[in-house]
Amino acid sequence: MEDVFVKSREWVRLFLSTLLVGAVSTALVGFTIKWDEHKELFYSFDVIEILSVLFWLIGVGFIFSIISQMGFFAYLTVHRFGLAMFKRLWSPVQLLLIAFVFFDLVYFRYVVFGKELGDSILSYIFVALFILLFALLIAFIKKNQTNKHAFIPAVFYMYVVTVIEWVPALRVNEESWLYLMLIPLLICNAYQLLILHKLNSSTKIK
Repeated sequence: MEDVFVKSREWVRLFLSTLLVGAVSTALVGFTIKWDEHKELFYSFDVIEILSVLFWLIGVGFIFSIISQMGFFAYLTVHRFGLAMFKRLWSPVQLLLIAFVFFDLVYFRYVVFGKELGDSILSYIFVALFILLFALLIAFIKKNQTNKHAFIPAVFYMYVVTVIEWVPALRVNEESWLYLMLIPLLICNAYQLLILHKLNSSTKIK
């Protein structure tokens, strides 16, 4: 009973700390990417307006964090199901899905938005590559923290699940919202992935 209580407490701590990570990262990203809109508030030291924008960003950050956590726990379930169903083929299946999502993120976004706006496809490739490189970096750290078998699942989670969580902003396709949502999602997902095995070794991705 005491062991269950300790584990429950650790999961609650993960939930609350991820909320904090989401709130802080969203606030920082929000003020950064919309600096031109908010800089006058700081120059004039309009405390009320600064706090109102900050509280709004924190609220949005909580939403992003909850989306991230829903995706994380959904992936833990999918991962176990994939291992049971595909066994040794689960890693190749994940690699195939990563490639599929990468292609979709570039090609379909370009077809739906890029051609109409006259954008270059290179900008769409850049965004997809940025997420992939970040996923590879976090997966490399995860592998060093745990074992080599964690690498592909970590890349899959950081790439495929992040893109799925990012869909609401992708549908709007407004640049500031794209990055306002993407960066906190990446940070929250990385945080959860890298801290999970420290909280409960029995649930780490293998």
